[in-house]
Amino acid sequence: MSKPSLARGTRDFGPEQMAKRTFIFDTIRRSFQRYGFLPLETPSFENLSVLMGKYGEEGDQLLFKLLNSGDFSGKLTEDDWKEGYKPLTSKISEKGLRYDLTVPFARYVVMNRGTLVMPFKRYQIQPVWRADRPQKGRYREFYQCDADVVGTDSLLCEAEIVTLLHDILPALGITDFTVKINNRKILTGIADVIGAQGMEGPLCVAIDKLDKIGKDKVVEELLERGFSSDSITLLDPIFTLSGEGDPFAELKSLLSGSEIGLKGIEELEEVWVLVKTLGLENPKIQFDVTLARGLSYYTGAIFEVKANNVQIGSISGGGRYDNLTGTFGVPGISGVGISLGVDRIYDVMEELGLFPESQKTSTKVMISNFDNDAFKYGLSILPKLRNAEINAEIYPDSVKLKKQLDYADRKNIPFVILIGSDEMQSGLLTLKNMKTGEQHKLSADDIITHLTSAAL
Repeated sequence: MSKPSLARGTRDFGPEQMAKRTFIFDTIRRSFQRYGFLPLETPSFENLSVLMGKYGEEGDQLLFKLLNSGDFSGKLTEDDWKEGYKPLTSKISEKGLRYDLTVPFARYVVMNRGTLVMPFKRYQIQPVWRADRPQKGRYREFYQCDADVVGTDSLLCEAEIVTLLHDILPALGITDFTVKINNRKILTGIADVIGAQGMEGPLCVAIDKLDKIGKDKVVEELLERGFSSDSITLLDPIFTLSGEGDPFAELKSLLSGSEIGLKGIEELEEVWVLVKTLGLENPKIQFDVTLARGLSYYTGAIFEVKANNVQIGSISGGGRYDNLTGTFGVPGISGVGISLGVDRIYDVMEELGLFPESQKTSTKVMISNFDNDAFKYGLSILPKLRNAEINAEIYPDSVKLKKQLDYADRKNIPFVILIGSDEMQSGLLTLKNMKTGEQHKLSADDIITHLTSAAL
């Protein structure tokens, strides 16, 4: 008999955890809907032809591939086994688990473009899977909450992502955060001025790790990726740029010889203006020239959100992609989006104690069960409570009161209705507050009024 265990990088969520996660999902969903985003779901797995080549070399390696059904190795030859894992993978696996929600969304847009109203705004809340090394704040299975707009180049979309984040995070209790912003065009411009034209991809992958491995390790990686010592020396002023004050003044001078780099700066300056025009006071935004985001499909603005004073990675990220649908044969549909990592947000809220007390319980009131007559009487009250939108249950067995109250206490049920012979004769039921111990005689209607207005 095997001992039950969890696969590394995955977690179970009990009722208390699920109540908290549902609070996060509901808060994010409400904000998405206020901004005009429509719901969408896509399958858990996609054809590998859809997924491969969209996330860069490292992303492709982190895809969970699914073995073909049946005798997947039946047609393989001895030479196939000797070719190595990459050629072999394509012969034994045709599908893979979702790596993110953006690429499946792009696939959906291409397949349904004739029926979509453009610009198309969608939100999607589903799990994704990555064959990464599990560690704190990094899981192999985790939920993402995405909101994307496709079919418009307007920088209003970028500005609204900023305001959307300022709407969602404070509603979750996360008030100390920073939205870091950069533009892939700026990174392309940097590659141009340091004499590494066409190498912005490897540059992005390397400097995206700056806050994780430090400057020296990034320099080592750049050398390994083929950057010359002269190019890395020219890159040095970039590492010391400050995002304070006018964050773009010094960068304009450094990129004066790059048309695309200056275009990236111009776009970000407009985003800053639009955020102000939208009325966001004291926006928690910061230009970070070293922000790269390793995914290869970004072409414009890129975002990353950090919860300050918490030792955990980014809790949100995203950016603009001008030609993701082009990989599916339909070029020219620009899009921009943001993704919130629910699991990391959960960890931040747990560490900072930000979950409301009301999220620790699902049942608000329990009806006691002394004997068969009291049980039947309680059953007549139960539908009234539920019809009043009060989460309620009745204890199913006629057992000692202590056992019933222990049950309510362990489930964090804040109120118990005690029904005995006196209560059935008078119609006045005893409502017990499990937190204070106070008891009051009330009619069923008065109990409903009290529970509806009670602040837990």
